[in-house]
Amino acid sequence: MLSVEDWAEIRRLRKAEGLPIRMIARVLGVSRNTVRAAIASDGPPRYERRRAGSIVDAAEPAIRELLRAYPSMPATVIAVRIGWGRSIRVLSGRVAELRPAYLPPDPASRTAYAAGEIAQCDFWFPPVGVPVGAGQVRTAKRLPVLTMITGYSRWLSAVLVPSRQAQDLFAGWWQLIEALGSVPRVLVWDGEGAVGQWKAGRPVLTSDCQAFRGTLGAKVVICKPADPEAKGLIERAHDWLERSFLPGRTFTSPAGLQRPDPPVPAGRQCPGPAGAGLRAGRPDHRGQDRDARAAAGAARDGVAVAWPAGP
Repeated sequence: MLSVEDWAEIRRLRKAEGLPIRMIARVLGVSRNTVRAAIASDGPPRYERRRAGSIVDAAEPAIRELLRAYPSMPATVIAVRIGWGRSIRVLSGRVAELRPAYLPPDPASRTAYAAGEIAQCDFWFPPVGVPVGAGQVRTAKRLPVLTMITGYSRWLSAVLVPSRQAQDLFAGWWQLIEALGSVPRVLVWDGEGAVGQWKAGRPVLTSDCQAFRGTLGAKVVICKPADPEAKGLIERAHDWLERSFLPGRTFTSPAGLQRPDPPVPAGRQCPGPAGAGLRAGRPDHRGQDRDARAAAGAARDGVAVAWPAGP
């Protein structure tokens, strides 16, 4: 039976990359009829085949302990330290999967993106209390803001969601993509529980996320733990929201954080009156010329200029 991961990858290769059915079948090692059925299906497979166990599973805690102390230790040395008496190929394959989680993070660098190539997503927790009615006030942890920024145009959009649970996350994520007008080829996330996490040295998406990305025909990338440089765009956007958007504003209801505003040129979202809602746009605006370039870039990313309304 076809797994959810293979189903999602087939739809991504067909819809985003435009590969022919014959090539997809050859790359993934499945029949062409399987590829056709995955493309024509409205939802993911209902069951996922369980992974078979491995003889190296029992030795994984010892391997992790050595890699935690010595991340660059060769697999042959690890085999001697743990008393491994079986095939070195099985052990070295598991070490290669686990090692990236213990290596130092890559140095920060400036990366250029093509239009429509990538978007970074995360939750923002504004340090404010928002009245929700009946004399109740919710803090950021109970009323998070789902944010997304495109790599090429730096177009920032967001929506207030009730919680970080899967049903609320994917509903808000769908709103942001629908307002964008098109689906980026790659969607980047941190280790969010409802989306996916790094396990055993490799990223593992949840079944809900596999189904979601398969429906979109996109790729979802989970950043390595303790590697904030990998999603620097969204981190800088959150810094701008806390330093430039929040100061001087007060909120009397959740609508203040998610009010849909009329379309505006990119980058013209602040300053504004206290209590004004957010608008989509670039967080780093430096004059009308910069705004015009940002608006042109946003048009190439196929984005909308209005801040999407919340649920």
